[in-house]
Amino acid sequence: MESVFAAFERTAQRNRARPFLDPPGLSYADCLQRVRALAGLYRARGYGPGHRVALKLGNRPESLLHFLALNSLGASIVPLNPEYRQAELDYVLRHSEACLVIDESMAQDLSVLPKATPAGDAAECALLYTSGTTGKPKGCLLSDFYFLNVARRYLDEGGLCTVREGEERLITPLPLFHMNALAVSTVAMILSAGCVVQLDRFHPRSWWESVSRYGATIVHYLGVMPAILLAQPPGTHDRAHRVRFGYGANANPQDHAAFEARFGFPLIEAWAMTETGGGALIAASREPRHVGTRCIGFPPPGLELKIEEDSGELLVRQLGADPRKGFFSGYYKDRAATEEAWRDGWFHTGDAVRRGDDGQLHFVDRRKNIIRRSGENIAALEVEAALAGHPAVRQAAVIAVPDRVRDEEVMACIVPSDRMPSNNETALSIQDWCLERLAYFKAPGYVAFLDELPVTSTNKVQKAKLAEFPIDPARRFDLRDRKKRT
Repeated sequence: MESVFAAFERTAQRNRARPFLDPPGLSYADCLQRVRALAGLYRARGYGPGHRVALKLGNRPESLLHFLALNSLGASIVPLNPEYRQAELDYVLRHSEACLVIDESMAQDLSVLPKATPAGDAAECALLYTSGTTGKPKGCLLSDFYFLNVARRYLDEGGLCTVREGEERLITPLPLFHMNALAVSTVAMILSAGCVVQLDRFHPRSWWESVSRYGATIVHYLGVMPAILLAQPPGTHDRAHRVRFGYGANANPQDHAAFEARFGFPLIEAWAMTETGGGALIAASREPRHVGTRCIGFPPPGLELKIEEDSGELLVRQLGADPRKGFFSGYYKDRAATEEAWRDGWFHTGDAVRRGDDGQLHFVDRRKNIIRRSGENIAALEVEAALAGHPAVRQAAVIAVPDRVRDEEVMACIVPSDRMPSNNETALSIQDWCLERLAYFKAPGYVAFLDELPVTSTNKVQKAKLAEFPIDPARRFDLRDRKKRT
């Protein structure tokens, strides 16, 4: 099986002077030299197949260089979310069995690299953690084939998002601990001799200036970005760019057409999951795109799907002898969850869709107990587990509520303990409790106090009813402004 590094090395040898990473303005030859040097340092300390190395480098060029270096040795990476609090970080490191953490200080001086202990020869490219419906993040095992296949699937899409060999400059603020930036953006540019413009994060006020300065021709976006950019005052950079298309998911239907009219390029809405990779990637890349309807396009060749009648859930698999081809290899240390996701020979996505009159698919809703805020998947159960320890909380249920900018926001519905007031001070205390234990984006943006939660006859909380449950406005506190990166 070809590795991601082998593909990079082949492209670099044929396109030595072409830019690969900008910023900081490194050519393919520059990067190949640095990757080989890093690989030599890792190799000298015994790192290779079977080792997992956690990367806590954020959206820095070093993340990609270390990834390629470790991949060249057959080692796997565990990308870490830099927003993790200590408890979250401890869980991922313990569960993944990563033998080393590379942070910013370590990346600057690998002379202190510890000697690796012996390991097996497992073939693995990355172990990427996603929010699981059972509360704790699940580790998705991803192979080199997964990375290369999802990138080729993206390059084969064509239509309005045709990628030109050796000409594209893809700008993305998406995090390198997600599959889009790490696998799709990066590897697609490697395979097409393009340039990755990886920003540290999304900066709305300077976004168009960055797009213009780096000569971006492709934009990868989160659903929250169009709404935020439309809210910015008109500027000279609105159309002073070379962007041919944007590619992403979950743009607010109300913003889609307005964004394209103002900024002059189409937003290609796509659908995929970390688990599906290129095995089930769907995109609305051809007209009619039915802008404003959450249309995600026609199923591509090779993808078999069905929509369950009662729930509308999308089930997918590959045609042919290997229905799991291109999908993730499974959940690490959780074979039962893997087989449950693949029950009856189909991968159960947890997303509800509908088929339009012309056969295209339209996203409807998430059926999983997951909240999607600004592109981050948040497990409601994980937030509920954190809330359970607060002295003011007798019962808690966490649900998604609509948010004009962020798609969805986290709301904690709390039945308070006896003698605890349902006031702003208690709400702030509950949010602070979560902020100390969870990444900031997982903490409740709203705290609502109720006398009781709606439950079934078996005492299970009816979350579907909670969204419409009557809540006294005087007992519902909007704390969204306090959710900030630290």
